Amino acid sequence: MPLRPTRALIALLILWTFMGLAGSLYPPVSGWWGIMGGILALVVLFDALVAFVFKPPRVERTLPGRMAVGIESEVKLRIINPAPRPLHVGVFDGIPSHCECEAFPWRGWIKGRGYLDLNYPIILPERGEIDFGKTHVLMTSLLGFWSRLVKVGDEGTVKVYPNYQPVLSYALMAMAHRQEHTGIIRKNRTGLSRDFHQLRDYQMGDSLSQIDWKASSKRQSLISRDFQEQLDQSVILMLDCGRRMRTIDGEISQFDHCLNSMLLLSYVALRQGDQVGILSFGGTDRWLPPVKGASAMTTVLNHLYDYETSPFPSDFAEAAERLLKHQQRRSMVVVMTNLRGEDSDELREPLRKLRQKHVVVLASLREMGIGEMMDKGLTSFEDALGYLAAHDYAAEREAVLATLRADGIVTLDETAQQFPIALANAYLDTRQII
Repeated sequence: MPLRPTRALIALLILWTFMGLAGSLYPPVSGWWGIMGGILALVVLFDALVAFVFKPPRVERTLPGRMAVGIESEVKLRIINPAPRPLHVGVFDGIPSHCECEAFPWRGWIKGRGYLDLNYPIILPERGEIDFGKTHVLMTSLLGFWSRLVKVGDEGTVKVYPNYQPVLSYALMAMAHRQEHTGIIRKNRTGLSRDFHQLRDYQMGDSLSQIDWKASSKRQSLISRDFQEQLDQSVILMLDCGRRMRTIDGEISQFDHCLNSMLLLSYVALRQGDQVGILSFGGTDRWLPPVKGASAMTTVLNHLYDYETSPFPSDFAEAAERLLKHQQRRSMVVVMTNLRGEDSDELREPLRKLRQKHVVVLASLREMGIGEMMDKGLTSFEDALGYLAAHDYAAEREAVLATLRADGIVTLDETAQQFPIALANAYLDTRQII
């Protein structure tokens, strides 16, 4: 890279110029001006040649294995000086353009044949594969007259996942047998499931259908069959990726709120022994066949991390046809979208068609701003207009939900803050009727 003059060199050139002006007014000074100019030229040229002789520093960057959107992570940067002399550098790492980092630019010294560890926190606001460029290092020459910009180190890519902090919190609480602290309520409904668990002695109150007559004849006493919640059921998450999900609710979009809720629901379902599949529609049309087991959570994360919304409207009818083609087995289908009052005709028929084969849950995100507008005090004409508009909007949504409930569709309408826990509870309640 070309050399750049430093402030020290510019200051000397300015001083030398003033000496020339003084020499034009006082001739004896002009002789010294010429000598000083020659010496300065030799020194500056020597410093420039030395700047190219010394090897630039090496940079080793260590990126986290995975990052979560909006969560602070640490990037480790090691700058190695191969030269025997101390080196003054300015450093700016190749962080993504949409990301801000207060650690840069960094300036300081690196001792001869030494290294400097520069670890810095970073928060990435977007999901997907994020690229890091090479590290920019501004080297100062031996005498400090020149600076040389070099790009060193390797480029890197890191996967940025949805914020799975709620999933980790739930996992830790579950391990400590404190599920109730998360707000997720697990309801025992012994006898309503169809999976055989064990044989046991007959107890007063057991129905005749529970008695195992063959085992009873062998034991010469009444033996009842005990049942447990049915395992190995399928939960299909249908995610709307259309333009309606781009609404910003809080600090992130409603789409990202849905992704976070999907992670929590997937964790809960996999822990229950169920399978989890994902179908997206509305511009991003992808399909993850149902997966099972605790290790399947990694598969779900890797499938969801780079989902994006599109500027296109969502076709619910086409999405329902795709799901019926992919998933033949009776399942719980959770459709996640942002419901609108005009969606009655567009939603009703596709969901009724799914209802013929599956248990269908419509989970809709309600904008937090609507509730705030309805709760706001009326102090002006504009406030009154806002209240009436929000009330009409909420009434239209409720009318659509009531129509769907009449068709046997389980409905959920919550704000982004309550959505993850409400969705997990709706799953635990509804899985009994699959």
